[in-house]
Amino acid sequence: MANGIGQTRGGRNTKLHVVCDIKGRPCVLLLTPGNVHDCKVAQTIIAAMPPSAELVADKGYDSRPLREWLAERGTQPVIPPRKNRKIQYHYDAAIYKQRNVVERLFCRIKDWRRSATRFDPNIKNFMAAIALAAAVIWWL
Repeated sequence: MANGIGQTRGGRNTKLHVVCDIKGRPCVLLLTPGNVHDCKVAQTIIAAMPPSAELVADKGYDSRPLREWLAERGTQPVIPPRKNRKIQYHYDAAIYKQRNVVERLFCRIKDWRRSATRFDPNIKNFMAAIALAAAVIWWL
């Protein structure tokens, strides 16, 4: 889609996928239409970073192929399983609490009203605003 907006149940939406470091600084940014599932772009954004010991993600990234790919990379997936999963995978709840680092990063990005409200109709301008916010977050 030219404007990066997809139709979802909640209306028109855009989704920002981010990989950040332990300090909450954005390392990889990817913008997709809101109707694209998280697992479809997970390998792309994770592969842009060197392998780590653990990867903390929410239930949206719970898929068997992603878990297998992470294991091949030598990364322990710390992803809680969805409720409807037949095989409930174990995850380290203590490490999973570190996911608040990512949530705080999104709050810092949303401090920029332009990115929080999707002010720009053009995807290039919107991504530029997010990249500018990410640069300031790295700087501070």
